[in-house]
Amino acid sequence: MEKKFTLFNTKDLIPRSAGLFNGQIVYTRALFGKDCISGVIVGVVALPLAMAFSIAAGGSPAQGLWTAIIAGFFISALGGSRYQIGGPTGAFVIIIFGVISRHGMGGLLAATILAGLLLCVMGLCGLGKFIKYIPYPVTTGFTTGIGVLIFSQQIKDFFGLDIAQSSPEFFTKWIEYFKALPTTDIPTLAAGVATVVIIVLARIFLPQIPGAVVAVFGVTAAAFALHLNIETIASRFGGIPRVIPLPVLPPVSWQIIVGVFPDAVTIALLAAIESLLSAVVADGMTGDNHNSNTELIAQGLGNIASGLFGGIPATGAIARTATNIKSGAVSPVSGIVHAAALALFVLFLAPAASMIPLSCLSAVLIVVSWDMSNVRRFIRIIKTAPKSDASVLITTFALTVIVDLTFAVEVGFVLAVILFLRRMIAVAGIKAENDEVIEQLAFGHNHEKEADYIHSLAKKDTEVYEINGPFFFGVADMLQDTLRKVSKTPKKIILRMRNVPAIDSSGIAALESLLLDCKKNKVTLIITEVHDQPRSALLKSGFFEQIGGRNVTDSLDDALELP
Repeated sequence: MEKKFTLFNTKDLIPRSAGLFNGQIVYTRALFGKDCISGVIVGVVALPLAMAFSIAAGGSPAQGLWTAIIAGFFISALGGSRYQIGGPTGAFVIIIFGVISRHGMGGLLAATILAGLLLCVMGLCGLGKFIKYIPYPVTTGFTTGIGVLIFSQQIKDFFGLDIAQSSPEFFTKWIEYFKALPTTDIPTLAAGVATVVIIVLARIFLPQIPGAVVAVFGVTAAAFALHLNIETIASRFGGIPRVIPLPVLPPVSWQIIVGVFPDAVTIALLAAIESLLSAVVADGMTGDNHNSNTELIAQGLGNIASGLFGGIPATGAIARTATNIKSGAVSPVSGIVHAAALALFVLFLAPAASMIPLSCLSAVLIVVSWDMSNVRRFIRIIKTAPKSDASVLITTFALTVIVDLTFAVEVGFVLAVILFLRRMIAVAGIKAENDEVIEQLAFGHNHEKEADYIHSLAKKDTEVYEINGPFFFGVADMLQDTLRKVSKTPKKIILRMRNVPAIDSSGIAALESLLLDCKKNKVTLIITEVHDQPRSALLKSGFFEQIGGRNVTDSLDDALELP
């Protein structure tokens, strides 16, 4: 009979495939075996990617491996998704490269730890559920832009160009590439092309195998056997250390914190977006439900640990998480095994990895950049989405490529918010509805009272207006503009708020201004059919005291009856 033991004591981490008993996981050897197999597979897949992303960002291959091991362990062990695999990703490459160029490696470590703290704060404050509201054109724009930049960074190593240090500027970099084309190293280019071809063919004919792993180690073996004189990890970085470093707090000062804080915010925001997007993808593949706030806290702890161990920023990796699920993972144990597999590789197989040609890793990143760019999705949005969304997409993309990712995200987000407000204002409004009320009253049953109401409305002694949509700062001015068009001052103004789900301070200020004008002109102001949020906000602001409780009614009939 198969032995069982309880691994976790929380319902939040119960795999769908596991047996349940009083909210605990009944974790069998068979399930552990599935997690071990999937964890080892993902570890093998993560190996070249972790090194490639770190090298592309300006770090060492060892830093990428340490990040995948340390951050990957914390993200899987403590995260809000059962299947999430954490580590270095392509989205961070450009950010890390910029931080290192401006603040050095010490600044990057400080920014990584600070970003981890910010992620923990975001999770503790319950902001996880709001991250998903970042506009789609913004995320698509900067993701496509990052893909273009990653591709641009790989040309030097892919072709083996003789360039000492390429320019960080996008267009200048490409000018340098074209000038250096005669220095192309044919064996280096051949290794890179062979890697890309193998990955593509594997995707087409053998999608169940990790094409990048087969390509990298296959081309590495061929280059070694043929004695090709091409640049490798060992020749540039001196190999990969066969030890995992001890945690060390990097030099931190107030000046460093202030200098890297904007970058830390960008890292935290991007880590939150990508990790929660990865968790959503995992939910879609498994039918599971992740805890977004727990996931953010785990991402924060993972980045803090990564920074302390000399690593780079990490987040949930969509491709590796999907591979984990497809490989049969049933719990977070698979992610822990993935980290352990990478650690064993560093300890025992580091010399073999040192022989990997850099053009092979560049080839892997070229394929990754194509996947990130998602050209079809980019073109589809431009063709089918509203012009406003397309303009946000193109602006974010262009600024990411030409200027800076942080600036691009900020501008893109602001543009998206402005366009959102514009749409909200377009659907919101204030309308006079005396004629509609008269028509409704004409079909009533209390003829004596209704006749009085109709007479008052027809003489314009009473004006009835209805506010539609959230009454916020974008709509507040509409109230004054609408009332300025009233040719004759009525005795009574009724504001119907049955279609106002929420009000902000600008809306309250507009009502207070209207109330003052009404008092000056001896006009009675009545508001009716107020929902819970506006009622609570108006009560706290003191508006109900100013207008008088009797002038706040629950129905239009009650408002019409008031003198």
